[in-house]
Amino acid sequence: MSEGIKDTSGLSEAAAQSRASVLRSRAESYIALSRHDAAIADLTESIALVPDNARAWRLRGESHRVIERYETALDDFDEALKLEPDSAYALGSRGQTYAAMGRLEEAMADFEHALTLSPDSLWILEAKADALVDLDRLDEALAEHGKIIALNDELAYSWVARGDLYQRMNLYPEAIDDYTKALEADPDYVRALSRRGEALRMADRYEEALKDLNRALELDPGNDRALGSRGAVLSELGDNEAALKDLDAAIELDPDYIWAYRVRGEIFQELDRHEEAVADFTRALHLEADD
Repeated sequence: MSEGIKDTSGLSEAAAQSRASVLRSRAESYIALSRHDAAIADLTESIALVPDNARAWRLRGESHRVIERYETALDDFDEALKLEPDSAYALGSRGQTYAAMGRLEEAMADFEHALTLSPDSLWILEAKADALVDLDRLDEALAEHGKIIALNDELAYSWVARGDLYQRMNLYPEAIDDYTKALEADPDYVRALSRRGEALRMADRYEEALKDLNRALELDPGNDRALGSRGAVLSELGDNEAALKDLDAAIELDPDYIWAYRVRGEIFQELDRHEEAVADFTRALHLEADD
C-alpha cells in the first residue's frame, strides 16, 4: 500500500480522480529516485481508484520492468495498450521487456510499431539496435545507430554505442573514430577512454592504448575492464610484472572476469609458470561453461 494510504471507499468520483492523479505524480518522482516498490504501491492504489488511466498502467509496467518482474510488466503494458493502443512509450517499454526475456521477435514487432508512431525516439531506436545485435543482424543494428547519430550527433553515449558495435565487428579504425567523437563531446568519458584503449590495443597501437587506459584509470581506479585491458597492453610492451599486477587487480574486482583469466594464463605460460597457467585456464573454462 502507498505511504499514507487511507480508506478511499467513500470518496466521490472527483476526489478519487484527484487522489489518483497525485498518486501518479508522486509515483513518477519515486521512479526518478529508483524507489520502484514505492512507485508500484502508489500506482496500484491509483489504478484501484481510476482503472482506465493508461499512464498509471504504463508507469507501473515500467517499474516492474526495471526491477525485472517481467511477466507482471507485460500484463501492465498490455492493459496500458488496451486503453491507449498508439502509445509509443508503452510499445517501446513492452519491447524492452520482451527483449529482456529473450523474446526478440516480439520485441522487434513492438519497436517497429513504436517507431511508426515516434520515428525520432532515440531510446526506442537504441533498444531496437540492441535487439538486432542479439539477433546477430549487425549491419541492420549499425544502420539504426547511424539514425541515432544523425538525429543528435552531440551525445557521447551514442558514439560509444556505435563504436562498441564496430569493435564487435572487428572494425577497429571505425571504432576508434567513434570513440574519438565521444571524447570530443565528453573528454572525461571513462567508457570511451577504456574502449578506445582496447580498440587501439587490437590495432597494435600499444603506446596510444596505454595513454587512454592510464587516463581511464586516473578517473576510475576501480574499473576492472580498463585494468584488464591495460594488463594486456603492458604484456605486449614487455612488462609482464606490471601486467600481472593489473590483471590480479581486475580479477580481485571481478572474480568472474573470464578474459582476464585467459590473458593472465597466457602470461604465466610465457613465464613458464605452468601450474598457475593451468589454474587460470581451468577457471576460465569453468566460467565459460557456466555462462
